Amino acid sequence: MRALGSTGDLGLVPTRAGKVRDVFDLGDRLLLVATDRLSAYDVVFDDLIPGKGVLLTRMSIEWFRLLADVVPHHLLASALDELPEPFCDHPELAGRSMLVRKTRRVDAECIVRGYLSGSGWRDYRRTGRICGIELPPGLRESVRLPHPLFTPSTKADSGHDENITAADLARLVGGDVATRLGAVSIALYERAAAHARDRGILIADTKFEFGFDAGALVLIDEALTPDSSRFWPAEGYAPGRPQASFDKQFVRDWVDASGWDHRPPAPRLPAPIVERTVERYREALVRLFPAAAADFPEGYDS
Repeated sequence: MRALGSTGDLGLVPTRAGKVRDVFDLGDRLLLVATDRLSAYDVVFDDLIPGKGVLLTRMSIEWFRLLADVVPHHLLASALDELPEPFCDHPELAGRSMLVRKTRRVDAECIVRGYLSGSGWRDYRRTGRICGIELPPGLRESVRLPHPLFTPSTKADSGHDENITAADLARLVGGDVATRLGAVSIALYERAAAHARDRGILIADTKFEFGFDAGALVLIDEALTPDSSRFWPAEGYAPGRPQASFDKQFVRDWVDASGWDHRPPAPRLPAPIVERTVERYREALVRLFPAAAADFPEGYDS
């Protein structure tokens, strides 16, 4: 199986091309195709990560199933022969496609932080707060927080998302909806974090997206993947420093060391960095859902 950079390479024209996924509007449904593109610091790289789209799709599907009793999800089908024409005629889409319900998207990203890292760590060092939430003084980088924090952000189709406070979210979507989003996001995180912790992975933080379908709140987009979360190996975890990871922080660290200023164009990724990224993404799936990982092919062509 070869890497897929764009569904346009197959003669299919998406309704919208995101940083890493192509979206087809099918009326009351959407088809989401996870390509092998990589985005870091909101910049899409020219180099593909072979197999990444298949891996992320499989992981999302497993999380949707595991968390379905917390909140409904939008997934309808994922097998190639369940896709409508002409998509079912393209074997390149197998394993990387999700047919989903179309919902009214909530224009906010629902981020939950269980550990002090990333932009949360930077904000804390500067202000002692994260998204307006005051934290105790003297916390160290990567420390486990006393309880998970709901720290929403804006949802930008292009450019950078921006962290906002709970009050900002309430003004954006309404107080009742904001309260519901916070409660459901925390419940999802706690369930997922327990599942991962039992399998040797710490979920430092993650982001969820939601929509409404006939008035019901629905989990949409992807769920708890290495692209939308920080996954740390539990072995070797120690507060006070950055952690090893199973997510694209590995690429961020490499490009930061290269001196890149986070503005386009992104630097080219050496083959060993691409290969190591695939390995780390796959290791996350192996630990979290070993039965699903057994079906994930190795040895993708670039």
